Amino acid sequence: MSATIHAHKSFENSLLNKILQSDRFKIYQDAFRLTTGLPLRLASADADYWSLDDNTVNRSPFCEALNQGGHACSACSETNRRLIHEAEVHGSSTCNCFAGLCATAVPVKLGASVIGFLKTGQVFTKVPSEAQFTEMLGSLGRKTLSAASISQLKSAYLNTQAVDPQRYHSMITILQTFAEHLSEHAESLAIIEEGSEPAAVARARKFIHAHIDQPLPLGQVARAAGLSESHFCRLFKDSTGLTLTDYVNRCRIDWAKRELLRPEARISEIAFLVGYQSLSQFNRSFARIAAVSPTQYRRQRLELAAS
Repeated sequence: MSATIHAHKSFENSLLNKILQSDRFKIYQDAFRLTTGLPLRLASADADYWSLDDNTVNRSPFCEALNQGGHACSACSETNRRLIHEAEVHGSSTCNCFAGLCATAVPVKLGASVIGFLKTGQVFTKVPSEAQFTEMLGSLGRKTLSAASISQLKSAYLNTQAVDPQRYHSMITILQTFAEHLSEHAESLAIIEEGSEPAAVARARKFIHAHIDQPLPLGQVARAAGLSESHFCRLFKDSTGLTLTDYVNRCRIDWAKRELLRPEARISEIAFLVGYQSLSQFNRSFARIAAVSPTQYRRQRLELAAS
């Protein structure tokens, strides 16, 4: 990972960890679990598994049985990859795993950047049947399982919670509102974060993320930080490892990557949407940061999603 990417990701991961440790998140997590009976986890965008909570509160007994037996690790990872892809592109998204359980991811943002996902689910939208279990068992490979394992999986499968689709949708609506509150909390934490960067740099970051689609001249950002231009340049570079121009470009390209996952969006439209004044400028910045052109990036990611 390059120094520029590392600096950007390090800040976002630090922010996500502070949210996880906050009383605001813990109180809501407990309330959501108690009210809905669903699990709830805040995961980073880089998490490559579907497991929703380390202490298993409300987690599906079927998913627990699969995890303990090691039967569906690759299938769960594939579900998670597909779910995160959809949530990055379209916002709050729900998909089904190979066994028919649904999962949902709701993005939490800092400005235009997605820093994590609220994840819930591991439920059916209708009561599962023995016929469905038999069909699912075929995808696992019956011959690789002992009779005791099949019996355990069957009991867990048939006892996994089923939630009416309309009720589940209402639960996700509540989760979306909480994600918006956490995004606002992230903005506040970015300013008051202790020990990781000066308050002036945090103020500058907040201003940048709030106006990332607009021109961001040095003087304007320095004033938002409450510093002279020369002092701001030194402090920002020392704190982030990036110049203001590099940081702004990094944020814009991160946003553009998500927009490129929408096949119907024209590249020229994306360039102006994320704050570039010309397509050529966007193409140069994208290639320098991502090491491929926007067209190549889109093709690679869409091919990966379809595989």
